[in-house]
Amino acid sequence: MSDTSSKQAPRSSGSPLLYFAMGLFAIGLLAIVAIFGIGLLTDSKPGLWLYVVSMTATPLGFLLSVFLALWQGRRAR
Repeated sequence: MSDTSSKQAPRSSGSPLLYFAMGLFAIGLLAIVAIFGIGLLTDSKPGLWLYVVSMTATPLGFLLSVFLALWQGRRAR
């Protein structure tokens, strides 16, 4: 039996673009939490910008993260 684990290239820690996409998703989730928190803790309505951030950052960050994770996880033939 040959040891093939020593012949493989070391894995990189991750792409900066993937970290950006995950950060974008996290910002969107924080905006959603802030919308509910403002509604529960105060009598005022959340700002429109929170709704815009949550509706754009969350799905964009999620889709970009999934795409980049699948693209980087492919094996080279």
